[in-house]
Amino acid sequence: MNKKFFAYFLIIILLGSSPGLFSQFTPEEIAHRAEWEEFLKTAEIVKYEDIGEGVTKPYRLYLKEDGVENSGCWKNPSGVQKGFLEGWQYEIAAYEIDKLLGLNMIPPTVGREFNGKKGSLQLWITSEMSDLERMEKGIDIPANHILSWNRSKYLARAFDCLIANEDRTQQNIRYTKDWRTLLIDHSRSFRSKRKYIRNLLYGKEGIKEKKLIRQLPREFIERIKSLNFKVIKEAVGPYLTDGEIEAVLKRRDLLLKEIDEMIKEMGEDKFLY
Repeated sequence: MNKKFFAYFLIIILLGSSPGLFSQFTPEEIAHRAEWEEFLKTAEIVKYEDIGEGVTKPYRLYLKEDGVENSGCWKNPSGVQKGFLEGWQYEIAAYEIDKLLGLNMIPPTVGREFNGKKGSLQLWITSEMSDLERMEKGIDIPANHILSWNRSKYLARAFDCLIANEDRTQQNIRYTKDWRTLLIDHSRSFRSKRKYIRNLLYGKEGIKEKKLIRQLPREFIERIKSLNFKVIKEAVGPYLTDGEIEAVLKRRDLLLKEIDEMIKEMGEDKFLY
């Protein structure tokens, strides 16, 4: 792990930077993402603590390698818990598909054993606040960030439609100081039951809410179109079953149909950017 880069990345996350067209991380950060993944996989666990919140009983692992120190959120839920199907492997699959789409809203996430058990380990990102905290404190989005905030909201909504993430809450939407959006907690994603492949979670006939997707970047839509079984399988490896991948592709078609309908209603100039 390059110590100079590692420190630089932490400064960027904590103090903020300007994202690209729709990515929440800079090109420099993305270029070194593999280093973060390797650090999470191989760094020594020097201590750990129970985070003390959440159904999935996560732990915070403190890591050290070559003088570099950081931490990550480790979890290993599997099976039905409190009425919901949970899977640690979905955290990793969500991150890999985030990369395929160039969304870049999910912190680096890898598979890692802890205390003899397999689980997911996600880089610990210190954010300014959650969307829940913003609402509870009555904090308005600054005028100069409203456009990018709205665009991030629609991107997250489209992503959740694609991966069937039924657990998007205000608590797991996080903001940096400069109002970039980060997404965490995806252990209730990749549903494959019939209702999750007949309708999207959001949209005109949304399962969860009839919240529309009102704007998306052209590049993001093209990346959705490029998804196929082979591409997804190569990205997610053992973390999704073939049936779960097929469900993603069926939702891809539903999402593209929803996008086409919104473009017809709103016009290309208003929907696409």
